[in-house]
Amino acid sequence: MTPPFQPAWWLPGAHLQTVWSAFCRPPPALQRQRERLWLADGDFLDLDWFGPHDAQAPLVTVLHGLSGSSHSLYVLGLQQRLAAQGWASVAVNWRGCSGEPNLLPRGYHSGASEDLAAVLEHLHAQRPLAPLYAVGYSLGGNVLLKHLGETGTDSGLQGAVAVSVPFRLDHCADRMSLGLSRFYQAHFMRALVGYVRDKQRRFQHEGQHERLAALQNLGGLDDLRTFWQFDGRFTAPLHGYTDAGDYYRRASSRFFLGQIRTPTLLIQAADDPFVFPHSVPQPEELASGTELELHARGGHVGFIEGTPRRPGYYLERRIPQWLLAQSSKPASHDQSCGKRTFSGN
Repeated sequence: MTPPFQPAWWLPGAHLQTVWSAFCRPPPALQRQRERLWLADGDFLDLDWFGPHDAQAPLVTVLHGLSGSSHSLYVLGLQQRLAAQGWASVAVNWRGCSGEPNLLPRGYHSGASEDLAAVLEHLHAQRPLAPLYAVGYSLGGNVLLKHLGETGTDSGLQGAVAVSVPFRLDHCADRMSLGLSRFYQAHFMRALVGYVRDKQRRFQHEGQHERLAALQNLGGLDDLRTFWQFDGRFTAPLHGYTDAGDYYRRASSRFFLGQIRTPTLLIQAADDPFVFPHSVPQPEELASGTELELHARGGHVGFIEGTPRRPGYYLERRIPQWLLAQSSKPASHDQSCGKRTFSGN
């Protein structure tokens, strides 16, 4: 049994929990193998493999969040811990997130479950004997839950974990415009604008005039300050949505939770500065195989514990332990309500 999460006393408040790792944690040094996966539309995803090459070793797909990559510290830390228990893992870089702009005007977004489905199909073909699991953080968690709900018993996964999920994207867009969360929104806007500019430079350099025009015709980049503005101008039209509201309605994972038939763990903090408390689903919205672990503290993809000299990372204890426990359980597709646990720490 994993010991309960005890928030670090020296990181009071949600914001310190959220940002500490990014500025203070030494990055785990992993020797990974990169593979380029070509997609049906001519674009690509870069995958970073780590852990045993045993064809039957459990394999975990790890999905990063907005403006992250396979080099995000929470991804590296999880891959390191999974390897320590003899499990292999593949960290997915969403389109254009591996250090090289992707090839199409479209990019990645919170509803891109078709890209995840392509990855899982590829991994099953690569290691058909390996039990397959997935872990998603923030945006990656939203994509994962949407895929699970869309596919039901055909998800291709033995188990899944989603951390710090923006269950309602419209709520999240509103939350990021309030208080200190506006600083995170400004950070993400810089990253998203830079993502589009990098793509424009690539198209200009390669003489891809039609693809360049497809982006330029959507409007300028200099006046974008909020998620509503960016998603309305770029995300929605590039990915088949009528506007930001349509994108948020059709891509929010909360609307897919009841259809999930894969054993799933949700790890969330009530003080997450990206997510309103009322955005977190109620027990009756969850399928029977879904457990919501709601902590009073932890921030957004934080969950730091331990001491200043020896900080600990609860997610890297809890997730491998939960996956290991799932690997010994028989499959179940009972459709009654899910389980909700709450930690007052």
